[in-house]
Amino acid sequence: MLLAIENLTVEIAEKEVLQDVNLMIGHGETHVLFGKNGSGKTTLLMAIMGFSGCRIIKGKITFKDIDITHLPINERARLGIGMSFQRPPTIRGVKVHDLIRTFNNNGEETIEQIVNSLHFKEFMERDINLGFSGGEIKKSELLQLIVQNPELILLDEPESGVDLENIKIIGRVIKKLLQKNLRRQRFKAGLVITHTGLILNYLEADKGHLMLNGRIICEGNPREMFETIEKRGYEECARCQR
Repeated sequence: MLLAIENLTVEIAEKEVLQDVNLMIGHGETHVLFGKNGSGKTTLLMAIMGFSGCRIIKGKITFKDIDITHLPINERARLGIGMSFQRPPTIRGVKVHDLIRTFNNNGEETIEQIVNSLHFKEFMERDINLGFSGGEIKKSELLQLIVQNPELILLDEPESGVDLENIKIIGRVIKKLLQKNLRRQRFKAGLVITHTGLILNYLEADKGHLMLNGRIICEGNPREMFETIEKRGYEECARCQR
């Protein structure tokens, strides 16, 4: 396993948000996480990434056979974990191109090629996320992930706030980022939160998980799970998968 989460219980502001979460993701696998708003999905990604506001009460997170349960964010990033946020902050005074050139770790493509693939050239001289639309923010987040080149990619609702034209670009880039365009063995893995299910049109996910009230209560084929959720709701999906 690339990532192993065992019996993870997490508090935020003294409120228990995650309870006994277990999740295994192998090398080259893409997993999708479904669930209602407030069910704990984003908290799980933040706990994997190591945000200080997530207090781990019990359980263990292992990445590449290393116990990262209490490692800070920067060390997890160096090990190869990267995250795209649903609502990242605006950073005034820092240009996108300065940030990208500072931590470029992608040896396969030039920054110019990556920027062009995202149709993002005109935004490189702007402050990070300042005045960006939903689609532009997602492109900025993906650009940062591509140059970071992590082994585990955490995506929090990558299609949220994105119009239909840009979702095609973003979906294509995510597919490439997760190596779904390769026939040879893949080594990158992903955990993707989705509400709309649109991202499933652009990448083949290996497994779906349903989170309700801070627990992962079932797993299965992601497309079948989403069809059930879309037609009958989250609770019906949980009953069906059980």
